[in-house]
Amino acid sequence: MSENRGGCGCNAGPANTAAANVLNGNNGTVCIDTYRVLDSCRDRDCFEDVRIFVTHCGQEVINNSCNIRVISTSVLWASIALSEVAFNDGFFQITIKYYVKLELEGCSGTSHGTRFEGLAVLQKVVILFGGEGNASIFRSNPNNSFCSVPDCSVATDNTLPVAVVETIDPIALSTRIVDCDCECGYCCCPCSEIPEEINCCFDSPLVDTHEGKNLFVSLGLFSVIRIVRPAQILVNGTDYSVPDKECVEAEQDDPCSLFRSLAFPVHQFTGMHGNGSQSHENTRRSGCCSSRN
Repeated sequence: MSENRGGCGCNAGPANTAAANVLNGNNGTVCIDTYRVLDSCRDRDCFEDVRIFVTHCGQEVINNSCNIRVISTSVLWASIALSEVAFNDGFFQITIKYYVKLELEGCSGTSHGTRFEGLAVLQKVVILFGGEGNASIFRSNPNNSFCSVPDCSVATDNTLPVAVVETIDPIALSTRIVDCDCECGYCCCPCSEIPEEINCCFDSPLVDTHEGKNLFVSLGLFSVIRIVRPAQILVNGTDYSVPDKECVEAEQDDPCSLFRSLAFPVHQFTGMHGNGSQSHENTRRSGCCSSRN
């Protein structure tokens, strides 16, 4: 069985020898099973006047508020649908639906604002090249034993590529309150189609009222989208590197002594970060109180 020990099924002698050298602790070429990026794109999307779904308490705040601001945003989930583009072999349409949770504050004429939560649903569609593959891939796992029940739905989509979406929390650009009878704004998903797992992220169920007022928020979203397929690639392999740095235990010293050992955070006061920040010495010399010759 020694002939089956070569990496990636390569029959060439040098490749098998190199893979064996890596296994024996020597440097060489090794085969890895990974995903190959076939196509990718980046984008900055501005979703204007997105309808915000809120709970009953949030709806009361909207109806009685003269001004509302967004405190924070966070992406709860993104559902990704992949489908082939007709008459364009190898191209796929990627439909992405973002579920964004917002923390808001409404002003109703009192000295203290009222905070509440809302949900925005955003949808984006892109087309990327994903290649063509007819090989079905099956992997062993603890739930897929010899006597397990077959799952035919997995085999149906086994030849499709994989779409990967990376994004950061959106930026709130503007907010406005309008009457419910206004047919304006952006809404790609009615309240009844919001998944139950998303509803569970709120204290009470989201409502879709037709009385009172509606809240619309404009959001800016940065994203990177790529489409990948499984691939076996030969790479240069080296021995496992043991870290040279030793672990330092926490010392039970005077907390004030520990605080004095920290560097003064000059960049937090100047607003300059990275390479643009000045050193502590230069900042001290060029301050407002520096003497002039």
